Amino acid sequence: MNNNLRTLDCFCGAGGLSIGFEKAGFDVIYAFDIDEASIKTYTHNPKYHHGQAFVRDIYKVTKRSIEEDLGHELGKIDVMIGGPPCQGFSVQRRGDDNDPRNNLILEYCRLIKEITPQFFVLENVGGLMSTRGKPYVKTLLDTLSAAGYAIQMKKVTASDFGVPQDRKRVIIVGELSVNGKGHFEYPTPLVAPKVTVREAIIDLMDKDENDVPNHKADKLSVINLKRIQAIAEGEGQDSLPDELQLNCHKKNNGHRHLDTYGRMAWDKPSPTITARFDSFSRGRFGHPVLDRTITLREGARLQTFPDDFEFLGSKVEVARQIGNAVPPVLAEKIAEKVKECL
Repeated sequence: MNNNLRTLDCFCGAGGLSIGFEKAGFDVIYAFDIDEASIKTYTHNPKYHHGQAFVRDIYKVTKRSIEEDLGHELGKIDVMIGGPPCQGFSVQRRGDDNDPRNNLILEYCRLIKEITPQFFVLENVGGLMSTRGKPYVKTLLDTLSAAGYAIQMKKVTASDFGVPQDRKRVIIVGELSVNGKGHFEYPTPLVAPKVTVREAIIDLMDKDENDVPNHKADKLSVINLKRIQAIAEGEGQDSLPDELQLNCHKKNNGHRHLDTYGRMAWDKPSPTITARFDSFSRGRFGHPVLDRTITLREGARLQTFPDDFEFLGSKVEVARQIGNAVPPVLAEKIAEKVKECL
């Protein structure tokens, strides 16, 4: 590990970004998140997380408060990384655009400006580039450009970089620059075929939680068991017979819910693993051939967490930690390109 590449992880969650940056040679000295279960998971895995982690609300986090937590002056920070909660920008979200969580991006911006790392990385949903997210992006770009950062923004697909999941995310990278020009270049998509669900999880079919942590298969309700048995590999709820459709999902209802009650396809990357991938009704999270949803461990595999990384908390808390994480393999690819500039 190069101890000169000192890094802070904001909104760290279980630590997907931290794992990737640590693997690329960065030293994540401090991490925080408002979610207590996430910090318990983070600190429970010292093999992958070497720095200190705290339950903190970013509205109350300052350079001074970080120094108080660490017990010494912060010193030079090379990189700040973070994925502010993104539900307010999600394209799946309906209703009022004024979600208070959207302001967390601006708080991250405030903290970057105060600490002035050489680089910052911000990860968020593709909806950040939509009409809903544009005012926040403009404020961030204007504020940090004025503070001396050359900023780049790009939407990437995780499956292009070895993640067995078609997860689309916006990656914003800023670099302190005297002339407004940066040196960072986004990683080039891999030429090799994309990693599939089959490659990622098939070996877990004959294992359970005694073999791998967080790998407990949940039973479906009677009606959902009938539904999944009626759906072929890779198909969705639109293939269900009428008697197994929910009234709100029926074809004559005007709105089609094609991304619910579905099975994953073996030989493609998975759909985006969300914070509720543990629920059969919340997306195409049915196992390709077994009559159940994917387990928490299978979701973690599709997010590229190592098997010996153990998540703590209730089922809902762990699913949220996994679904909200940046895939460590994608994080490592970004980290390697940042490292080339330092």
